[in-house]
Amino acid sequence: MHGTHNAQLAERPAETITRSQTLLFAASVGIIVTNLFAPQTLVGLIGPSLGAAASESGLVSMATLLGYAAGLFFLVPLSDLVENRVLVLRMLGAAALAAAIASFAPSATSLLAVLFVLGAACSCIQVLVPVAASMAPPGQDGRVIGDVMSGLMVGILLSRPLASLAADAFGWRAFYGISAAALALLAILLGLALPRRRPLAHTSYATLIASLLELLRQEPVLRRRALTASLVMAAFSVFWTAVALRLSAAPFELGQRGIALFALAGAGGAAVTPIFGRAGDRGFTRPVTIACHLGLIAALGLATWAGAATGGGWLPLLLMGASAVLLDIGVTGDQTLGRRAVNLLQPKARGRLNGLFVGIFFIGGAVGSLLAGVTWAWGGWNAVCAAGAVFGVAALVVDWVG
Repeated sequence: MHGTHNAQLAERPAETITRSQTLLFAASVGIIVTNLFAPQTLVGLIGPSLGAAASESGLVSMATLLGYAAGLFFLVPLSDLVENRVLVLRMLGAAALAAAIASFAPSATSLLAVLFVLGAACSCIQVLVPVAASMAPPGQDGRVIGDVMSGLMVGILLSRPLASLAADAFGWRAFYGISAAALALLAILLGLALPRRRPLAHTSYATLIASLLELLRQEPVLRRRALTASLVMAAFSVFWTAVALRLSAAPFELGQRGIALFALAGAGGAAVTPIFGRAGDRGFTRPVTIACHLGLIAALGLATWAGAATGGGWLPLLLMGASAVLLDIGVTGDQTLGRRAVNLLQPKARGRLNGLFVGIFFIGGAVGSLLAGVTWAWGGWNAVCAAGAVFGVAALVVDWVG
């Protein structure tokens, strides 16, 4: 017990996180994460401009996400081996360079390679979150993680509309130019603000990567929280991948700009993220997690009702907007509480635990994106909502078994 206490003291920087540092962390992860989801909006513009076939256009959005997955499993574990400030700055520098090159990419093949590198470098998000948690005052890890996660979720939800608006005004290359400048500025600001965090692990990189499966086997909390996070992320992806298709049809008949504004409204759900972190600190993790999963199921029921509307007017759109906000609240609540629980497991392995947690829920998001197209083609909006609700029910089952 005494040894564990000393280990935690060694791992926790002497500097306690300030309000301005928390805001910087939240803004940083929000800005970085836009690069992962923006390509989903830009695919229709990038493919034709580079002469890619329609069947190849989808690879543009997948390249960044595949790179991110690779970064989670092969770069993020380095945070348990390498001094974290240096690691973050190098990854941000690589991301800024990749985004700058993407803005000048001459062909689809070169763009795919650069976007893969950009996605991998953006996994520095999962180095920043544990650093922020390690700077939290004792017993307030959940509050800090919740505050930082709110920035992450706002970034995810705003990435599509912001990319859409930037591309509409200046072309898709401008988005990557703006992103490169933002990432370079972040590297400067974080270079000034980040404390040094030297990890406790003393081992080789190969041993570190091999230990990922062992950590998954050792930690039932990690397995359970990663599983529910992957299920709710699948529901999130099913909804947000298909909702643009539903909103472009009657009775909504929204154009690209209207859909972008709808996504902006949906981002309101991220505002409550800090509340979930504080609930975890006060011992309410289990009941609040169950409430999040029930809320997610209710959101998909509301979305089904809104999508069934045939008449005009604002009511169907307001109901769909309410369902989007409720869904986002459920997803952010589950992920914030899950991330808090995982960060409290093993101080020595924080980087690897975060990489595993995010990597696993990321797989759920990919499955949801894939299912969105299949269910839409098979049964329209009702099938999409039903698929999302099934994931929510599965998360409830995991809560009950756990």
